Amino acid sequence: MTAALQLPDKQDWTVDDLAGLPPDLNYELIDGRLILPTPTLVHQVLGVELVLMLRPNCPRGYVPAPDLSLKINRRNEPRPDVVVTNLRYAARTPVPVDGAMLVIEVVSPTSQLRDMNAKTAVYAAAGVEHYWIVDPTIDGDVTMTVLQRFGGGSYERVTCTSKVFSTEVPYPITIDLPALTALRDEYLAAQDEA
Repeated sequence: MTAALQLPDKQDWTVDDLAGLPPDLNYELIDGRLILPTPTLVHQVLGVELVLMLRPNCPRGYVPAPDLSLKINRRNEPRPDVVVTNLRYAARTPVPVDGAMLVIEVVSPTSQLRDMNAKTAVYAAAGVEHYWIVDPTIDGDVTMTVLQRFGGGSYERVTCTSKVFSTEVPYPITIDLPALTALRDEYLAAQDEA
């Protein structure tokens, strides 16, 4: 029998408060707000597919990985869906944000505002150069918004697309968004048949 999780009644969390949480609990800390995400199967599968698309050409000393916490500051420890991070942090959790070459969030219905606004500001302030947001929640195609810092503190939108996206920055990457759309639709159709 599993005991119910009892969290302190707090409005403003810090990373020090996280030490008291169960070690296997998935959480994010965004601007002092504790979030306990519950991703769907579709969300998790899309994250894994993105990791696989990021592996070819990944620079030596880096690796794409799913679901890693990033240490940013006392009020922010996000847990992006995919991070291309430096291997020197392979045995650390949370991973220091300075090791993140690329961060990708997969939007869920409950995270859209957070991923598009709060996390965008947090990642930009932390110096993450490349932030991509993959949105499978809208009707139609899965879309990806590509944000990049160009010497300043905030992001500029490079593109928003539902097509095959290829870039040389931060390294040669191709993301097949139509394939992600087809996969999402296949999983959702199976759900409707059940």
